[in-house]
Amino acid sequence: MGEFFGTDGIRGVAGNYPLDIKTVERIGYSLARHLSERLGHRVRIIIGRDTRESGEWIEEAIIRGIGTTESVSQSAGIITTPGVAYLTRTLDADAGVVISASHNPYQDNGIKVFASSGQKLDDATENSIEIDLKADSSSFPKISNTEVQGDETLKEKYLAFLSQEIGERLRLDGMRIVIDCANGASYQLAPRLFANLGAEVITINADPNGRNINLDCGSLHPEKLQKRVVETRADLGIAFDGDADRLLLISQTGHLVDGDQILFIMADYLLSKEKLAGNRVVATVMSNLGLELALAKRGIKLTRTAVGDKNVLDELLKGGGSLGGEQSGHIIFPEISLAGDGMISALEVLRAMVERQQSLESLLTGFELYPQITLNVAVSHKPMLETIPSIKEAIDSLERQMNGSGRILVRYSGTENKIRIMIEGEDPHAIRQQAESLAQVVRQEIG
Repeated sequence: MGEFFGTDGIRGVAGNYPLDIKTVERIGYSLARHLSERLGHRVRIIIGRDTRESGEWIEEAIIRGIGTTESVSQSAGIITTPGVAYLTRTLDADAGVVISASHNPYQDNGIKVFASSGQKLDDATENSIEIDLKADSSSFPKISNTEVQGDETLKEKYLAFLSQEIGERLRLDGMRIVIDCANGASYQLAPRLFANLGAEVITINADPNGRNINLDCGSLHPEKLQKRVVETRADLGIAFDGDADRLLLISQTGHLVDGDQILFIMADYLLSKEKLAGNRVVATVMSNLGLELALAKRGIKLTRTAVGDKNVLDELLKGGGSLGGEQSGHIIFPEISLAGDGMISALEVLRAMVERQQSLESLLTGFELYPQITLNVAVSHKPMLETIPSIKEAIDSLERQMNGSGRILVRYSGTENKIRIMIEGEDPHAIRQQAESLAQVVRQEIG
């Protein structure tokens, strides 16, 4: 990770460096300049944003920066992150920019960039932008006052793709689905999509006001959705995050189904269709041991990567594969899209349910979650953990206690000043005590 670009683009508090107006303008300018130099022509960039109140002025600042290079911007307005990736790829744009902080609270925002392929921006271009941002401000030209050119038809193109191509031959007539839009980017598109395919749709948290995105709702807070699914006797609950690049599901009985369980369902379904390339699934080091064991019983190999959907995609493209994802609900079907797309993932699970005529819970037969706990501990800075003797010794001590009967993973967040402590083991009470003990050591040293 660089100083500005983390695992999911540039992220921070809106209005504060590097998400202040001047720096955002320079990001837009630098992106367009480097792409133009590499491609040999003035570039065209698609831009979309989620529902945060800071989204509009950040979009305007980026567009001003892009316009200074005489490149062209098209704004899709409020649209999901994978929606921008799709439009970038299919409209032959040179790049796509998403203004979103995904699952973070409204005070935060972010800038992530897609290449023309629909993949996240390459490291070389990110590094070039970082160098520009560290340079003296006098190296930047005077930013032009370019107006935002909105195009509402862009969202309709994406919706048509989801309904007519991904949803082709999928009918949801007779199904009742509750959708939690997290007051985010999916609030207009998701209800229409599932209704178009014949479902009876009940929508919650689809009234954004600029400050309620992800607030006690969506995939981070599914409790209200769980209750609503049971109350309405729905067949399924779908919870998106703020930019709808990931999802969690709720079964008829109100049980939460996470990304690992979705990977199992889809791997089993694709295997039955002889469409699981290489008989393998790509996930991250955070994925539950239960996923690995359940897949192994079906002759499917689990390949683990570092945390981040970008790492999952890199492995899918490098080693081959038709399915990968993260426990958090980022699911990637590279033959359909190179970006995690919560709505595509939901459609694919629904296809498995409809074709097999089974409920969500019955599709999980054979999958048992290993007890796992993850604690997020705020830190003041991020030194290498190996350089802090007390933390290193605490981790080594826990690994000796486990003696091969569990897993421990300690890593810094790529988007926040936090350290994530994940422990798996046979005894839920024991692993909680172990995680709390390690968290206390972390707080004492770098909290």
